[in-house]
Amino acid sequence: MEKVVILARVSTSKQEYQRQVYELNDYCNRVGWSVEAEFCNKVSGAKSIEERAEIQELLKYVKTNNISRVVCLSIDRLGRNTLEALKVIQTLTDNGVSLYVKNYNLETLNDGKINPVASLICTILLEIASMERLTIKERMTSGRNQYIAKCRREGIKMGRPASYRKSDAAYKQQYTKEISLLKKGISYRNISAITGTSVNTLRRIKAIIQ
Repeated sequence: MEKVVILARVSTSKQEYQRQVYELNDYCNRVGWSVEAEFCNKVSGAKSIEERAEIQELLKYVKTNNISRVVCLSIDRLGRNTLEALKVIQTLTDNGVSLYVKNYNLETLNDGKINPVASLICTILLEIASMERLTIKERMTSGRNQYIAKCRREGIKMGRPASYRKSDAAYKQQYTKEISLLKKGISYRNISAITGTSVNTLRRIKAIIQ
């Protein structure tokens, strides 16, 4: 039975990757692949592979555990920055590990040899994801600028009231995962990489629960 690992990612702390993990585990079970590990994170796909803890752990794991394949749901789970995603694929290829993208039934290696068609399609899909990300960012910026201009024209004051302060109870309710990780003694930096929550916010949470 071939040994594989699962890679799942969402780009914000409010999203969940459990659906990806469930779907990929179900598929691997049906085709007879043995899932040896799952590498999941909540982090922007625009970050470099050096900044993504789950990618570094995955690359280290596949090199030392005789893994034949990394399975992900879609190519942008690898990263929406085309160059960084291709670096991951190249590293896997260099170690004889194939990337399987379920949504497109793409396999980067066939019998240990590079699949040129899959490589081309992966590059195109990554470029499309990158373009979509840029378009969304431009639309959000445009919308915000229009809203700011409207508020200025109508004399509407923007932002929270000067007296606004989130209560300790609200922090505890909103950041349950962060609190759990803090209690385990995990560093601010690692928790921030896992959850997407800023280090300053984590310091505030730490002060509340002490």
